[in-house]
Formats: sequence, C-alpha cells, structure tokens
Amino acid sequence: MATTSSAPATGRTRTRRARVPGRGQLLGATIMVLVGSFMPWVYTALGSVSGARGAGLWTFYAGVLGLAGTLIPHRLTAVIHATILSVACVAIIAWQVIHLLTQIGTEGWAPGPGLVLVLGGGILAGVAARNLWRSRG
Repeated sequence: MATTSSAPATGRTRTRRARVPGRGQLLGATIMVLVGSFMPWVYTALGSVSGARGAGLWTFYAGVLGLAGTLIPHRLTAVIHATILSVACVAIIAWQVIHLLTQIGTEGWAPGPGLVLVLGGGILAGVAARNLWRSRG
C-alpha cells in the first residue's frame, strides 16, 4: 500500500510505503537470532559451548530467511518466512534442551545468552507472523 503526498515547492509527488505492523518485530527477531546463533549456548564447568559449533548454524540459516522476509514487500511471503523462522528456532532450542536434560540432567550446565536470544527471537518471530497475518487486507 502506498501513500502519496505532494511537495508544495516542487510540485512532485512522493510515494511512500505504509508501515506494515509486524515487520519491525520480524527485523528485531531476526537480529536476535543472527547474533544469538554465534554466542555461547551452554556454560559448563569445563567452559562454554558456542552455538556455531552445532545447531547455531541452522538457526543462523533460519535467521537469514527471516531477514529476507523483512525485505520482501509481499506480506504473505513475509508471514511464511516469519513462521519458518519461529518454528525452526523454537524447535531447535527445545531439541537442544531436551538433549541436554537426557544426557546430563539438570546439574553441571547452565543456558548461555545465545540459547536465550535464539529462543526469544523465535518467539518474537511467531508474534510478528501473527501480526503480519492479521494486518492482511
């Protein structure tokens, strides 16, 4: 959707896209996922484990897809990209935590900032997908 306005001095007409609800949230979620993918995901007594050594690469790829969703002007495509980003991030984080709980238990490790950022980005991408879907029409 475009809005037009006329500049008084030049008489030219400027076209500006209307702000779509949810697109800024999708951008924020994408940044959270992209940054969190390379941060430490797990702290142990022996040191930290970076997300880039494992599943963080998959969340990074999903984040690039989310970035494409923020740049594409078609709302339905942005909804699909945001949904894929959300599902991928939440599922990968859930899998990682369940895997840690079955292998180690609750003692000996702590979640790192990357794990929390990617989970938060996944949830925010889901909220953005819902807002983008509701703004259709």
